[in-house]
Amino acid sequence: MIGVVLADDQALIRGGLRAILDAEPDIDVLAEAANGREAARAAREQCADVVLMDIEMPDVNGIDGIRLTAAARPEAKVLVLTTFDLDEYVFAALKAGASGFLLKTTPPAELAQAIRVCHDGQMLFAPEVTRRLVDSYVRRRPTATGVPEPLQCLTARELDVFLALAKGLSNAEIGARLYLGEATVKTHVTRILAKLGLRDRVQAVVLAYECGAVAPS
Repeated sequence: MIGVVLADDQALIRGGLRAILDAEPDIDVLAEAANGREAARAAREQCADVVLMDIEMPDVNGIDGIRLTAAARPEAKVLVLTTFDLDEYVFAALKAGASGFLLKTTPPAELAQAIRVCHDGQMLFAPEVTRRLVDSYVRRRPTATGVPEPLQCLTARELDVFLALAKGLSNAEIGARLYLGEATVKTHVTRILAKLGLRDRVQAVVLAYECGAVAPS
């Protein structure tokens, strides 16, 4: 069972989301919150697996709520669900530690699946948001030559895994590409995240684009 906290300042929205998710046999809505601080507290107290976080909320907004949640309940994945697809919101959410970014126009069935995907440790973003963000960001930063300084602590094999991970490949896909067992890939990913001081795969992708290690195809 996936325990979820709903964070949105509008009770009507929270009620609609609860109705959608209560119909899913493997998702349990544990609590509701009206701002980022309440969301972080609920995530800690309820041992939540996923927090569904709005961005624009009073008192403590969703970006700060992501940071507070990461500190209060590091195990929880934060999936942003918002009306606004502004680039600065998307990038700020990723930098803060969000595992995904969806718009409130997302169909109910896709929302439930997104929660499952994030709970499994994968990345999930609305396509129209992600491509625009990545394209505009990389255009401002030329791809670096050689190994970017932040990645020089990695071994050659870890760098190969990191670059594949940054392109969105799953552990199984990375293993097939690099001729490694899936368990070995998982071990490499764990070591890479530890060496780079990253919380999860999403932050690894952000770092890869930020330092110019990869560019959109």
